[in-house]
Amino acid sequence: MRTLREQGLETPLHQKRLVESWPQVAGPAIMRYTLNTYIYNQTLYVRLSNPALRADLSMRRQEFTQKLNAVVGEQVITDVRFC
Repeated sequence: MRTLREQGLETPLHQKRLVESWPQVAGPAIMRYTLNTYIYNQTLYVRLSNPALRADLSMRRQEFTQKLNAVVGEQVITDVRFC
């Protein structure tokens, strides 16, 4: 049986786990305003409905990047962008 890495499935699996961990890392207050999350080119994009929250969270991008990668146990993303 081939491993996930050999089959090219390891990265998509880590990405899925990271996106699914956003509610846990963000918390319920931020989740109320989260519309969508996805990964593109090692960047997690988080679409928010509140512009003030977007500005506040943008200053904490590095913190969220570290926490999300720690949950997955791999460096899956290099940045978080709030849009």
